[in-house]
Order: sequence, then structure tokens, then C-alpha cells
Amino acid sequence: MENVTLNAIDIFIILAYILGIIWYGISKGKQQSSEEYFLAGRDMTWPIVGVSLFAANIGSNTLIGLTSDAYQTNTAVYNYEWMAAVVLVFFAIFFLPFYLRSKVYTMPEFLERRYDTRSRYYFSFITIVGNVIIDTASGLYAGNLILKILFPEIPSSYIIVGLSLAAAAYTIPGGLSSVVHTEVIQAVLLILGSVVLTYFCFAELGGWSGLMAGLNDLNASGYIEKPADEVFSMAGPIDDPYMPWTGLLFGVPLLGFYFWANNQFMVQRVLSAKDLNHGRWGALFAGLMKIPVIFFMIFPGVMAIVLFSDLDISGLQYYITNEAGNKVICTNLNDCPNMTYPVLIYQLLPTGILGLVIAGLLAAMSSSISATLNSASTLITMDFVSKINKNISSKGLVRVGQIATVVLVLLAAVWTQYIEQISDSLWEYLQLVLGFIAPPVVAVFIIGLFWKRGNGNGAIAALVGGLVISAFFIVSSIYEISPYINEIHFLHKAPLLMLCCMAIHVIASLATAPPQPEKVEQLTWHIGLFRAETEELKGLPWYKNYRILAVFLLILTAIVVGYFW
Repeated sequence: MENVTLNAIDIFIILAYILGIIWYGISKGKQQSSEEYFLAGRDMTWPIVGVSLFAANIGSNTLIGLTSDAYQTNTAVYNYEWMAAVVLVFFAIFFLPFYLRSKVYTMPEFLERRYDTRSRYYFSFITIVGNVIIDTASGLYAGNLILKILFPEIPSSYIIVGLSLAAAAYTIPGGLSSVVHTEVIQAVLLILGSVVLTYFCFAELGGWSGLMAGLNDLNASGYIEKPADEVFSMAGPIDDPYMPWTGLLFGVPLLGFYFWANNQFMVQRVLSAKDLNHGRWGALFAGLMKIPVIFFMIFPGVMAIVLFSDLDISGLQYYITNEAGNKVICTNLNDCPNMTYPVLIYQLLPTGILGLVIAGLLAAMSSSISATLNSASTLITMDFVSKINKNISSKGLVRVGQIATVVLVLLAAVWTQYIEQISDSLWEYLQLVLGFIAPPVVAVFIIGLFWKRGNGNGAIAALVGGLVISAFFIVSSIYEISPYINEIHFLHKAPLLMLCCMAIHVIASLATAPPQPEKVEQLTWHIGLFRAETEELKGLPWYKNYRILAVFLLILTAIVVGYFW
């Protein structure tokens, strides 16, 4: 595969998009008060909330990660997508009402109301770090993969800084309102581009029969280990190196719960909803949009196995680190699966459409980056600055948030250059880091919502205890302290870590004084709330009853997953 150059039409489309989205984002910005800047004035309707959630989640990092794993016949990566629908149903029923009624700006602020300030500061700091090294950095990394092919002579550091500035251009002046409104445009463009690419892949292969025949031929030749009918398997045995069924049952829901129900940069979109119903409908709509991801974001990666199994991509000048620690040019997709999506679009798409799809990728990148930047700046401003300086004005908080965004995007740009040294797979990097951050947080939120006896001492003990155990896991993997621990799959480590944190929480809570009843009464779930809500829903038509909509979503999810199981 030779070096790629873009036609003038493609370049025009990409530049027009970049300039257009920046202008649109700035025009939709709100910054008259801290509530407008950080929560878009809390007046977002359900379609915008849902599309914004989807767009913030399906960034270019996720898209490249999905196709990369699919190319390695790890199509069970789809489990992370459909599980989102299940998690969002649980979120809409149990957690969202407490978040919206408490009128909080951040998830750490909610922990403070349920527990104390120690939990708030700790969780806020961890979330900010996670936003930088997981979400923002991986988005920049994915954008760099796309553009580095076009401009191999430009250092990656320059491309990353340029992408950072483009994403921050409307995030800094406009706040969450700019982010949410641009995400709607970006989601449409991303889905359109992905569907078009899937069409061209199928056209090249001759349809579904051509794909299956190609996979069987590669299996017969020994190129891939799995026959065609097993490539789309959703889970393997308990010792499966990628997706053991036990990991699917316990690990994947845990990671999804943290991402959708506790992570500031996702929940912040739902906090901007105009009321509880719009928040719930938006969350369920986002879950619905995750179901067809297998068709237009995972299928292309599988089709690339047949299309490009023997393609020489050395002409792209993409470098990887070999076993000797030296930088060498990548010659095939087996050695650098993260290049699967870029190769697909550059090889298959015609002029004009190529520019549109690249614009969609940049849209996805800027969407996820702007989302994390805004949420991290919200955390810094509302969880730290507003607590330190209680007299700061609302506009002063906005200014602090803007400055924080600049600092965070620069930190993310620096960290981006180290991602490949941690993991060869972008998706593996995302899930690996999340596997250590999520369990303590999920444990604290679940106990806090369903157990009134849980107190602040138990929460901080669980959070710090989880950090210590995670640190031991990481050190053990680096220095091979315990081969037994190192061999445990990360989807098994995550739920085990959560159970440890829950045990610590319970023991520390029981060993110390119970929380004040008035502190927990309005922030813990009980059956009376469910019964009261049942009465409220009786007067609504079925299509406005979120419970009925949730059941439909779960049935649809079961049908799609069952087909590929």
C-alpha cells in the first residue's frame, strides 16, 4: 500500500467541516452562569441527551479500537456495546432520579452528599486523571493515526497539538452547550460514514456469502484459528484469553456501570436534561443506538481480515516497537491492528466520500475529547476551586473552567505519546486502565445507594483500599512479583477487586458510627420509591412510560445478541 494523498475535494470537505463545526459550537455556547457553562442550563431534551451520550462514547478511539479487535477475530468486543443498553436501563431506574433531584454538578459532589468531603476530593482527582489518560489521550491518539498516514513527514507531536486545539476551540468558549449541540452533528456524520464504509466492504466481498467463504478459506489455510461460524462468537470458556464467559457475566457489566453511571463525562450529559423523564428517555435512546454498532463498526474489521490479510502497508510509514525495543515500520495489519480502520477507508472509499468519512472520524475524535475536557474542567472548578474560594462569582467559575480546559488538553497531548508503550491495542489500553479505576468507585456508589448503614469512613477506606490493591496488581505485572496474580484475566480482576472494596466498605462502616439518618434518607433507594413512581406513571401513554420502553430495549438487545451467540 503506497502513501496516501487526498484529492482537493476531500481536503475541502475536511476543512469545511472543521471550520463549520467550530463556528456552530461557538454559536451554541452558553457562559452567562456556571450552570449554563457546565450543565447547558439544564434544559436539554431527550433526543439531544441520547445522541450526545452516544457520540461522546463512540469516539474515534472506540471506533478504531472496535475494528482493531474485530480484525483479530475478537468480535466479542461487541459485548461492551450491547451491555451498555442493560446498564443504562439499570441506571435510569435506580441512579438517575437521585442524581437529578439532588441538583449536583458532578458525581464527586453526589458522593459528598451521601458520604463526606474526603470521598468527593478523592473521586474527583481520580476522575480527572482518568479523563486525561484514558479518554482525552486515547481520542488524540486515534486522530493522530488517521492524519499521520496523510502527513508522515509531520511529527506526531505537532498533529496531536493541532487536534487538541481544534477540539478545544469551541469547548473553551461555549461549555457543555457547545459540546452537546456539536455532538448531535458529529454523531450523524459518524454513523453515516460508518454505514457507507460497511456498504463498500460488502460490495468488495460480494456480500455476506463472500465474507463467510473468505473466512473459511483463511481458516483452512491456517491464517486464522477460528472457522467462520465461530468468528462472531460472543464469549469463550473460562480460560479464554479475550472474553471468558465469567468475564462477560461479571467484568463487562462492572466496567460498563462505571462508564455510564459514575463517570462524570457521560453522566454530565444526563444532568443537563430538562427533567427526569427527558433524562431517562435520553439514556434509553443512547442504549438503543448501541445495538446496531455490530453491523457498521465491528463488521468492517472482520471483513478486513479477508480483504487485506496479505496487504503490505509499509508504504504508510507507520512505526511500531518490536520485541527488541526498536522502532520499525509496520508491514501488515497483524502487527499493527490499530491501523485496520485507516486502511479500510483509504483503500475502499472513493473521492468525496473519503473526505466525508475522515471528517466523521475527526468529528468522533473532537466529540470525545471535548466531552472529557468539559467534564474534567467541571470537576476542577466545582469540586476544588469553588470549595477553596467560596466567594468566587459564577462568571469567575466559568473563567476557571476555561483555564482548566487549556491545561488539561496540554497534559493529554503529552500523555498521548506514551499509549503505545503501554499496549499494542487501543481497545485493550482503554479497558485495562478502566479495570483498575472502576471497581472501587462502583463499590462505593452501589453500597451508598442501597445500604443506609454505609458511612464516610467505609467509603474512603474502600476507595483507598482499592487504590492500594490496584497498585499491587500493576507492580506485580511489571516486576512479575506473583505469576498467579498476573495470569488472572483483567475481566476477572475487576470484579474481584470490587468485592474486596465492598468488604472493606462494610467492615469499616460497621466499625464506626452510622451516618445521620437525615443525611441518607433522601439519597438511598427503597421499595417505597418504586411504588410511588408506579402511581405517577399510570397516567402516561405507553410510549412515555420509561419502564415499558426499557423492556422493549432489553427484548431487542436479547434478540440481536441471541442471533450471534
